[in-house]
Amino acid sequence: MATRYLVKVLDELGLVSLWSSTVDTKLLCIQRFVRLFAYGGSTLILVAYFAELNISKTKSGLFMTLTLVGDTLISFLLTFHPVALSGIVFALFSNYWVLLLAAIVGVISPSGNEIGPFRAIEESTLAQLTPAINRGDIYAWYSLIGTAGTACGMAATGWVITYMLEDLGWPKIDVYRAVFWGYAVFGIIKLILTLALSKACEAEKKQPAAPASDPETAPLLRDGAQEPKKKPTFRSLLPEISADSRIIVFNLCLLFALDAFASGLAPLSWVTYFFHDKFKLEEGKLGSLFFTTSIIAAVSMLLASSIAKRFGNIKTMVFTHLPSAIFLALIPIPNSLPLAMMFLILRSCTQSMDVAPRSAFLAAVVLPNERTAIMGLINVVKTSAQSLGPLITGILAAHNLFWVAFVAAGSLKATYDLGMLAVFAGHKTHEERAEEERLAEEQERLRESEDPNER
Repeated sequence: MATRYLVKVLDELGLVSLWSSTVDTKLLCIQRFVRLFAYGGSTLILVAYFAELNISKTKSGLFMTLTLVGDTLISFLLTFHPVALSGIVFALFSNYWVLLLAAIVGVISPSGNEIGPFRAIEESTLAQLTPAINRGDIYAWYSLIGTAGTACGMAATGWVITYMLEDLGWPKIDVYRAVFWGYAVFGIIKLILTLALSKACEAEKKQPAAPASDPETAPLLRDGAQEPKKKPTFRSLLPEISADSRIIVFNLCLLFALDAFASGLAPLSWVTYFFHDKFKLEEGKLGSLFFTTSIIAAVSMLLASSIAKRFGNIKTMVFTHLPSAIFLALIPIPNSLPLAMMFLILRSCTQSMDVAPRSAFLAAVVLPNERTAIMGLINVVKTSAQSLGPLITGILAAHNLFWVAFVAAGSLKATYDLGMLAVFAGHKTHEERAEEERLAEEQERLRESEDPNER
């Protein structure tokens, strides 16, 4: 009896799905931890590092904006090399424009979260490696492990900085540069993990139509001439998306862009600097605070997976994300640290609960052969929309209007939640529609097989 209940609890938490997943799935989760650990450590000190270099808040915001623009344009051409490259340049140089170039060509995360192509490709691969019934659990653990990586990176970096400053007596600028050397090392570790993946991670390809074998139905070509090749057009460079998926993708792009722009107004690097600047928190305590909030956010993802099984992905996304949007808007209002920390912690309780249901919904709502292209397209849209936010926040911070960014971000995120509910509340995935069609066909066959005298 006890064993049965234990298995049920483990299944509810998604651990059974994770345990039975492929080696590639586990490697992708480990990769995400390593990558987010590096992002978390650099995010904790990014704005403070600029302040130490006497770079203004407006320029800091511009840096984050151009970094995101660069990631949109360039990161899809690169994979693991940019992480190591960015860390080395940040450790060696102090010039603003050199650092900016490294962040654009490489990968530096202003938000402590995913940028560039990594997440879109990995989520598409996970969908390919995982049965539909287990995707919610796998995405929950994939997101949890990443958030835990950010948390551990921030905590470890915060206390290492405190130790190097107070016990070793290092100059602050040298301590910050040491952090970016560590960032480069984690980029090399990620490279090794990427090379360990198998060929099963390659994207599914759309099967070409079979050639007509019947000479009576085969198309005729005059004089044996081949069909002329079509000239490449701008549209041919865009992802191939079926007609059924286009309106879905269009609506998702609009709504995700709104949410991403709101996230850009309050990225983690600006939030950490807000507490560092307003309440004079030193790096060790700052790292511990955001370690706590990240761990809370990570644990909450498991609850989201369980809730989504009962209420569906869309309702779980909206009704968990909406409270976090409200608490985000309230963070800058108090002048006391305990109250501001309370709103930050309350926000963390639900801010990440929409991540796994959103990934599962997106993977299920498009055709399998379109997943990588559509997830990549949505990632570009989100990064582009997010890119303008940090610059706006930098300008507001320079004019002592930091609080406006938080309030605007929370309000826009709430609008996104209500929009998702209005547009997709009753939407059915391809799997659900296929199951309904299968059941309808079975019922039709049963009716046809009934004895006519019994009808």
